[in-house]
Amino acid sequence: MQTFTRWRDLPEAARGASVAMGNFDGVHLGHRSVIDRARGLGPLGVVTFEPHPREVFAPDAPPFRLMNAEARANRLAKLGVERLFQLPFDRDLAGMSAETFARDVLAEGLGIAHVTVGRDFHFGAKRQGDAGALADLGARFGFGVTVAPLLQLDGIEVSSTAIRTALAEGRPRDAAAMLGHLHRIEGPVLHGDKRGRDLGFPTANMGVSGLHLPRLGVYAVKVDVLTGPQAGSYHGAASLGVRPMFGENAPNLETHILDFKGDLYGQHLSVALVDYLRPEMKFDGLPALIAQMDADVARTREILAKA
Repeated sequence: MQTFTRWRDLPEAARGASVAMGNFDGVHLGHRSVIDRARGLGPLGVVTFEPHPREVFAPDAPPFRLMNAEARANRLAKLGVERLFQLPFDRDLAGMSAETFARDVLAEGLGIAHVTVGRDFHFGAKRQGDAGALADLGARFGFGVTVAPLLQLDGIEVSSTAIRTALAEGRPRDAAAMLGHLHRIEGPVLHGDKRGRDLGFPTANMGVSGLHLPRLGVYAVKVDVLTGPQAGSYHGAASLGVRPMFGENAPNLETHILDFKGDLYGQHLSVALVDYLRPEMKFDGLPALIAQMDADVARTREILAKA
């Protein structure tokens, strides 16, 4: 997949794509429906925005994103997207009228042949344009428009909001049903305090800053090591939280990869939440903590043997 982070001076070979357009946070089944309707009308592309517009308009709001830009790009590539137009969202882009955006960015800048959006799509300054306005502008500026209906699952609309709720309540399987894939946290392995190694459970530590936090606690997980000599797929038990045994800490994700030996510092991991095991706990000493970790690993093996 080719990634472009600008809409001006685009290479000629990148023009003419049929694109799905939206924020695609989570790349859930509703998003996939939009993307699938863009297939077959030209090289398949996606137009999205980074940072998410909400981060620009409400920078002090609590983190809400289901995935960072890296995870979103990895998921889109798995869906067969050939061209990712990840446009920088700033005050200039936000201030464009719907007409200016359609003409300058979509038609003249990206040279798209066709665009597909969800029925609830809005664009332009103050969200002045909707899917119907986009269809009218496409007719004026020379690109086709398809409007995809919203997707429902068991009578419930599939949405990023519903997925966030499922994750916040510790229901990763329900979230996965709406996503069409396991919810993943992706990023580099960071240096930590190395307490897990001292306890006999070495962990790969990852930051979760800027992401909507699932329910804090311990999870059975599947782990893809994306880079480095030990790239591959593994099973693991992961703790998402603030480590209450060791004082006040910022949330992070600590993953103990089962039956693994090696150094993963600086490598990129994708950790998929399979099942919620238990909440975070503060123990009466390290022996009790270690006993619980043994139990967590045993339960993880049982769950993932069936997954």
